[in-house]
Amino acid sequence: MRAGTTQVRLLALAAMAALALATAACAEDTPAGPGPGGTGAMKSGLKIAFLPKQVNNPYFTTSDNGGKAAVEEFGGKYTETGPSESSPSAQVSYINTLSQQKTDVIVVSANDKDAICGALNEARQAGAKVVTFDSDTNASCRDLFINQATAEGIAKIQIKLISQAIGADGGEIAILSATANATNQNAWIEMMKAELTKPEYAKLKLVDTVYGDDKDEKSFTETQALLAKHPSLKGIISPTTVGVAAAARYLSGSTFKGKVQLTGLGTPNQMRSFVKDGTVKAFALWNPADLGYLAAYAGGALASGMITGKEGDKFKAGKLGEFTVGKDATVLLGDPFTFTASNIEQFNF
Repeated sequence: MRAGTTQVRLLALAAMAALALATAACAEDTPAGPGPGGTGAMKSGLKIAFLPKQVNNPYFTTSDNGGKAAVEEFGGKYTETGPSESSPSAQVSYINTLSQQKTDVIVVSANDKDAICGALNEARQAGAKVVTFDSDTNASCRDLFINQATAEGIAKIQIKLISQAIGADGGEIAILSATANATNQNAWIEMMKAELTKPEYAKLKLVDTVYGDDKDEKSFTETQALLAKHPSLKGIISPTTVGVAAAARYLSGSTFKGKVQLTGLGTPNQMRSFVKDGTVKAFALWNPADLGYLAAYAGGALASGMITGKEGDKFKAGKLGEFTVGKDATVLLGDPFTFTASNIEQFNF
């Protein structure tokens, strides 16, 4: 009788132990929920789509490839889609299609802060997380904005570089922008105007702002037209990779080379020959591959429930380290970097 009772007790204890081990194993396999430190695990198989302002634009090719690398790192499924030309409403149909395809994360650079809001909010209602990068929408239309640099930081470096290139005598300058509705371009231009009111830039005078619509040939002809319209022009700022390369191409083959200074936002591979031949002394940018990489990780963290997009949320973005969500659900990549003849050979993008 005692032996039988002991055996029953031993079997009961064994069963309890097995249950405890099984419970512990389940706890280890279950990702932790969201927390202030960005705890949790990235879901595998997330469908993450990049929607640039336009495909086949060298800048967005680089940024989207950065996103692709990140998505592959955390086991997601990457796609890229978008219009061949920038226009306010061109992205709407692509957003609708991605929503119908049950895309988990849409990473978009907005051609217009308002035009795509309706489509984005419908996609969010269908379950997609929306991350804007490079060019934002209204904050009500997305979950996070990945900011390549602050508008103030970009404005400061652009005005500083054109001032240094022109020299102490100053003179007339103009801006060659992308599209008239581009959120980021307009924010930078307003901040550049504010920067120009500082005493140290009193000798610089902004005389015109024109738009190349992020098209190479239009940007080229707009540069030509600016110089015809303003014969005393001393410098051009083009805060767009397409525009600055087109302007440099025009200046390098004209009598204005060395007389009219140019700076802007460009990639080293686009601008290398123009820096070497003296057309451009310096220009700035962030690493667009890192921008896309960060946007992908942010989207993955959102879709996995690791963060919600509230201020103070933290998450890790692979090789780039930890980031914190700031005000208005914004994540900042960092400060712009200046490229010159002394360092441009160190970069390849």
